[in-house]
Amino acid sequence: MTQVPDTDTLADLLAELRILLQGAQVLTSFLIILPFNASFRDVAAPERWVYTATFLCSLLSLVLLSAPALHHYLRRPMRHPEEFKGTATRLVRAGAVFMTLALVLATRLVAAQVVPGPLAWIMPGGLALLLLWVWWLVPLRHERRAYGGPKS
Repeated sequence: MTQVPDTDTLADLLAELRILLQGAQVLTSFLIILPFNASFRDVAAPERWVYTATFLCSLLSLVLLSAPALHHYLRRPMRHPEEFKGTATRLVRAGAVFMTLALVLATRLVAAQVVPGPLAWIMPGGLALLLLWVWWLVPLRHERRAYGGPKS
């Protein structure tokens, strides 16, 4: 097992969060206004449940991804940066799980309105596999191979 380099700084973590937060904010904003659209009444009952799950996952991702920035602000001056980074990392991972679910469910919601039958399930399934591979398996596999597992 190789020694883990200590190159992760608080500034890096907060910069990464800015990118993730924008996605969560845009998706949540879109989902907030969607029910107020006149054509939302035409959405079938099962798809309304998909919408509700999507909205909740998006809100949870927004809350979890924004939490480290608020923690950072409230804990100034930072007396225990390693503890903060551990907490922030766990919050970001949880937020990313809910963002993954929100993106897959949002794809299902759109696909159900746009494409027929099985394609409405294939599109979100394909996105789920892509996100699982690119967001989760590749970095975690690299971390496990290089350093014996992710730091928390």
